[in-house]
Amino acid sequence: MADQEKITIIARNRKARHNFDIRWTLEAGIELVGTEVKSLREGKINLADAYAAIADGQVWLRNLHISPYKMAADTNHDPTRPRRLLVHKREIRKLWAETEQKGLTLVPLTLYFKGNLAKVELAVAAGRKKYDKREAIAKADADKKARRATHRDVK
Repeated sequence: MADQEKITIIARNRKARHNFDIRWTLEAGIELVGTEVKSLREGKINLADAYAAIADGQVWLRNLHISPYKMAADTNHDPTRPRRLLVHKREIRKLWAETEQKGLTLVPLTLYFKGNLAKVELAVAAGRKKYDKREAIAKADADKKARRATHRDVK
């Protein structure tokens, strides 16, 4: 049996699944400096406004706020600096085709440690209109009521 790496979730972008229609997801590594890793281990992160963009043949994570590490004196990092995502070139080409030609966007869903490596679950998604959000909520409520009804009938 292969060794299972321990996954520790740091942050989730909960609004992403409400605001976007997720097409498919991709796991990517993140290029970080030491103080950023220490802040992530403390959970000092805001993933809500973050997005990914392709520039110069690389994928960059922007608006990800990682708070400065309080124990670092003068060697701290910029909290909102763009961070490079580690993605294969063929995946970058696929992401570029999806975002440029089909009008989709790249949204980070989850940030986690896989073993000792920081990873991000990146989604290719289409933005939802207000009426789409209402339909999604109504469908989720209907599904929940149906599950409750069938659960009561089973007992």
